[in-house]
Amino acid sequence: MKKEKNKFIDSPKKNRRLWYRGMKKLMLGRYKKPKFVFLGEPYHSGALILSNHEGTDAPMSLEIYTKRPIRHWGASEMNSGLIKLYKYQTRVYYHEKKGWNLGLARLFCILASPLTYIFYRGLRLISTYRDVRFMKTIKESIVAVQRGENIVVYPEDSTNGYLAELEGFHAGFALFAEACLKKGIDLPVYVSYFTKSTRTYVFDAPVLYSELKAKYGTKEEVAKALVARCNELGKMKFDEEQEEKESA
Repeated sequence: MKKEKNKFIDSPKKNRRLWYRGMKKLMLGRYKKPKFVFLGEPYHSGALILSNHEGTDAPMSLEIYTKRPIRHWGASEMNSGLIKLYKYQTRVYYHEKKGWNLGLARLFCILASPLTYIFYRGLRLISTYRDVRFMKTIKESIVAVQRGENIVVYPEDSTNGYLAELEGFHAGFALFAEACLKKGIDLPVYVSYFTKSTRTYVFDAPVLYSELKAKYGTKEEVAKALVARCNELGKMKFDEEQEEKESA
């Protein structure tokens, strides 16, 4: 591994280009700053963050307002060429997950997809795959963790759309955590939930993956336990004193 890849990154400015940071500022009107609530120690570096998706609201709220370096996982189609991105956005994202009319989705994405394509170049998304290429996802994520970046995964089963009550977690994040363990990296895992109506982003206290593995045994049982906790976080209410314990 080259020496520069071991350099600790302590600021999101160091893993995003200047033009992209300027582009994010244009989105401040669309994505208002959320109230960050931490039930334990806030994440700093080299953590695994699991979150609900809530359309683009959770990823963009975290991307724009976090003060710590993060790298998002996302479908490889969103990180490929413009044509693949357009097809994925129209049929999968807007039509299947968000329930838009397919014709309307296609029309909208004629304008939206080129902008999304540019944005994703600056986001430095880590592509996820449904086949053996997932090993590329794991390898890139391990390098990112070693550089001090936090990995953000949206593992919810969104077959029926983005729901307030999550129906399940895919266990790919556990495969990544297992690979990290083999390299001597015991990831602190943060379960989080973004509530759009109140613009509250709550983060549970971190738990080391080794502890989750010891308690639940299989990757599937870990995923089952964590999605249940994620839903619990989504039902919590917070007063002003609990909000903004520490900025993300």
